[in-house]
Amino acid sequence: MTDGTGSAGVGTAGTGTVGTGTVGTGGGGGAEQTVGGFLDALASAAPAPGGGAAAALQAALGAALVSMVCNLTIGKPRYAEHEATMLAARADAEKTRLRALTLAEEDADAFGAVTDAYKLPRDSEAAKAARSAAIQAALRLAADVPLRTAEAAADVVQLCARILDGANVNVLSDVAVAAASAQAALASADINVRVNAVSMTDEPTRVALLAELDRHLAIGDAAEEIVRTVRERIEG
Repeated sequence: MTDGTGSAGVGTAGTGTVGTGTVGTGGGGGAEQTVGGFLDALASAAPAPGGGAAAALQAALGAALVSMVCNLTIGKPRYAEHEATMLAARADAEKTRLRALTLAEEDADAFGAVTDAYKLPRDSEAAKAARSAAIQAALRLAADVPLRTAEAAADVVQLCARILDGANVNVLSDVAVAAASAQAALASADINVRVNAVSMTDEPTRVALLAELDRHLAIGDAAEEIVRTVRERIEG
C-alpha cells in the first residue's frame, strides 16, 4: 500500500509486501491499493469499506509505528541492553500488522454476508426460519471481525508498553502515536461489535462476545497512560 506518490506506504515492510489484498475492500488476489485509493473507497457511497475496515487499519498503523520505533532503536549502541526486547517486539508487531490488514478485508466480506442474509426470501415459514438462521450466523461473523480487531489493537498497546522504556528517544513520540492509534482502533471496534451483538438472539453467545470485548478494552486503558508518560518525558 503506497501513498500514491511513490513513497513507501503502510503496506510494505522492508523485504516485501505485507498486505494480503486490497485493503478494506475484500478485493483479494494479492492486489495493493494506495492510501488515496482506500480513502476514496471509504468516502464513496458504497457501504464497504466502512468503519470496521477503518478500525482495523488504525490498528495496523499502530503496529507499523511500533515496528518503526524498533527499527530505529535496534543496532544503536546506546540501546544495546534493549536489543532483545526490540527484536521480539518488532517480530510481534509485524504479525499484528498482517492480522489487522487481513481484518480490514474480512470486514467488507462480513458486511456483505449480513446484507445478503437480510435479502433472503421469507415467503414461507421454512424460508423465514432459514433467513433468520442465516442472519444470526452472519451477525456472529460480523461481530467476530471487529472483536479480533479489538484484540489486535490491544496487542499493539501491549507492544507499546514493552518498548516504551527502551525506545530511541528521538522517536519516543511515535510510541505515543502508536498507542493512540490502537486506542482509536479499540473504540471503533467496540462500537462495531456492539452494533452487531445487539441483534443477536443467542444470549449466551452475545454475553460471551461482550465479555471478551471488555477484556480487550481493559488492556487498551493502558494507552492513555503511555501517551501521558511520553508527554511528560518530552516536556521534562
